[in-house]
Amino acid sequence: MRFLDRHHAGRELAAALAGKIEGPAVVLALPRGGVPVGLEIARALKAPLDLVMVRKIGAPGQPELALAAVANGEHPELVVNRDVMRMTGADEAWLEQEKARELEEIARRRRRYLGDRERPPLEGRTVIVVDDGIATGATMLAALRAVRRARPGRLVLAVPVAPPDTIARLEPEVDRVICLHRPRDFMAVGQFYEDFTQTSDEEVIAALAAAPAAEEPAEEGSAEEGSAEEGEES
Repeated sequence: MRFLDRHHAGRELAAALAGKIEGPAVVLALPRGGVPVGLEIARALKAPLDLVMVRKIGAPGQPELALAAVANGEHPELVVNRDVMRMTGADEAWLEQEKARELEEIARRRRRYLGDRERPPLEGRTVIVVDDGIATGATMLAALRAVRRARPGRLVLAVPVAPPDTIARLEPEVDRVICLHRPRDFMAVGQFYEDFTQTSDEEVIAALAAAPAAEEPAEEGSAEEGSAEEGEES
């Protein structure tokens, strides 16, 4: 299964979500690639679109080696690979310093994307966390745990593509998974898109501006009809 681009993937996900979302909903996308996907879902559900932002923390002297990931929100969530931490000799003081630095960067990027716009309330609502695909799931795990701490009524993970072992690790973190394609020959998210051009900051800002306003209620079953039977859910 291949998608023309991120907007096409979002429309397919919206079709798969049709009739499965109860009550008011909020769509949270991981920037930058998850935002065009989330926009299509937000439009279909007439739900507000916001961001959940995650930053990788690289190991000391080896920034490409993921030691941890931190996600923003009212209660920031830190997910740590303790094996990498022990292997590289990083201590708790260093980790807290890096966490604070990355949270500052997240705050800077959020201001760029959203200005002073207030976050839509999450407590008691159905929150749909969206990306354009998942590889290892490390950043998504941090995102889901940060959102869960905001006490949503239901937490849904919606992605176009991810390997089955990654989905299996993330399933316990959510109430429902909608994943359209779970290939065992997964190498990279981009292999499942015709157009996987990097999403620009300007495209993120435009998509957030084009999404329904936060006060618009979600309408049950408002997502357009489509190929829901192609999706796999748990």
